[in-house]
Amino acid sequence: MRLFAILGSILIFTISCTQSETKKTEVDEYPDGFPYGNVPREKPNTPMSAALERVYDGTYAGLENHSNQLFSRFKYTPLKGFDYGKKDARISRRDASKVIKANGKYYVWYTHRNTPTPPDAEAGNDTIPSRDWDLAEIWYATSEDGFTWEEQGVAVPRLEKPYPGWRSVSTADILVYKGKYYLYYQAYTEMPGGAGRGDDCPVAASVSDSPDGPWTPSNKVVVENGPEGTWDQFIIHDPYPLVYKDKIYLYYKGEMGGNPRVRAQGLAIADHPFGPFKKHPLNPVINSGHETALFPFKEGIAALVSRHGLEHNTIQYAPDGVNFEIASITSLLPIAPGAHVPDAFVDNGNGRGITWGLCHFRDVLKVGGDSQSYSMLARFDCDLSLDLNDPEMKESDIFNDSSINFKFGLTTAQLKRIKEALHE
Repeated sequence: MRLFAILGSILIFTISCTQSETKKTEVDEYPDGFPYGNVPREKPNTPMSAALERVYDGTYAGLENHSNQLFSRFKYTPLKGFDYGKKDARISRRDASKVIKANGKYYVWYTHRNTPTPPDAEAGNDTIPSRDWDLAEIWYATSEDGFTWEEQGVAVPRLEKPYPGWRSVSTADILVYKGKYYLYYQAYTEMPGGAGRGDDCPVAASVSDSPDGPWTPSNKVVVENGPEGTWDQFIIHDPYPLVYKDKIYLYYKGEMGGNPRVRAQGLAIADHPFGPFKKHPLNPVINSGHETALFPFKEGIAALVSRHGLEHNTIQYAPDGVNFEIASITSLLPIAPGAHVPDAFVDNGNGRGITWGLCHFRDVLKVGGDSQSYSMLARFDCDLSLDLNDPEMKESDIFNDSSINFKFGLTTAQLKRIKEALHE
C-alpha cells in the first residue's frame, strides 16, 4: 500500500508540474494586440488567428514575400532564332525540357510540330494532327546566352510501328546520369484525344553518349500506365527526372477523370534510367498542377504548380521529395516551364534553386468560324535561388495594362444571362 501511495504522490507531483509548465507557455505576450513595427520573427506565446499561425508554422517560410526564398514573380522575354513561318498554326514549339549546360553552351529539347495543316480535333487522321502535340517530334536547340537560340534539328523522331511513339513523341525532359544522356517523353501509340480516354499514353525514353545525339530509343514503355481503376490508368504525361537520394525520381502528371478533368502529380522511382520504375505508394504526391517543373532546394524538392487544381499558382516544397506543402502563392507562373537547374543531377542535399528557364505561350487563331492554336517558346526569369537576391523579383503588387484584364471579359452567354436576369 505504501508503494502505491508513493507512486500516487509522484504522479500528482508530475501532473502539477506539467500543468504549471502549461500555464507558463500560455502567457499572452501581447495583451493589447499584435505589435506594430518590430514584428516578431519567432512565434510568440500569444493567441493568434489561423492566418497568423500559418505564418509561423512554416507554411510560407517567411513573414513576407521578400524574406521567402520560395516566392518570386516571373518576367518573360521573347526568344530569337526560331522561325514560325506564317504563324498559321502549322508550325509549333512547346514543352521545353530542363535547360542544361554542356560543351560550353546551353541545350534544350522540346516538342516540335511542322504539319501540312493546323490541328483539327474532329478531323485528325494520319496527316492531320488532332492536337498541337500530335504528329510531333522531339527537337533541340543550343544557345550561348539563353536568349538567342540556334535550332539544331530533330533529336527523337517518331518511331516505327509498333514501338511506343510511332504516332507522336512529345513533352521531353532530360536526365544526365553516369556520363550518359537520357530523354524521357510521351510516347503515343494512338491519336491524342481519341477513344474517350483523353491523351492516353505512357512514357518511353532514348539514350545517347552526347547531348547532340545520336539517340537510341528504349523501344519499350519505361513508365507504365496504372492498373485499371487507378488514378493514372490512362495518363502518364510530362515526365520530369531528377537524381535524388541516390535514385532517379521521375515525377509525372496523371488525371483522375472528372469533368473538368482533375490533374495531379505522381512519382516513380528507379535505380536505372530505363527502370523498372516503382510508383510511390502515396501517389499522387501533388494534388494540382499541369506540366509541373521541380528542382532540388536545400535538402528537398521544390515544385512550380500552375494552371489546374485547388493549389494552382503555388510554389511547393517537400523536404523528403514526397510530402509537398505550399511555400508561397504567386501569379503568372510560366506555362510548361523547363528551368535551368544546374544541380538537377548532383544529389548533394544542398539544392540551390533556379533563376531562369524556357516555357511556352499559346496563340489562338480564328480561321473562319474555327479556333486553331500553336505554341511558341519564350524565356522566363525569377528569383527562386539561394544564391541570388533580386528584390524586384519579390514584388507582388503587379499592375497589368487594362487591355489584359478586358481580354478576359464576359462571354456572350454570360452577357445574355445577366441581361435576362434584369427583366425577371
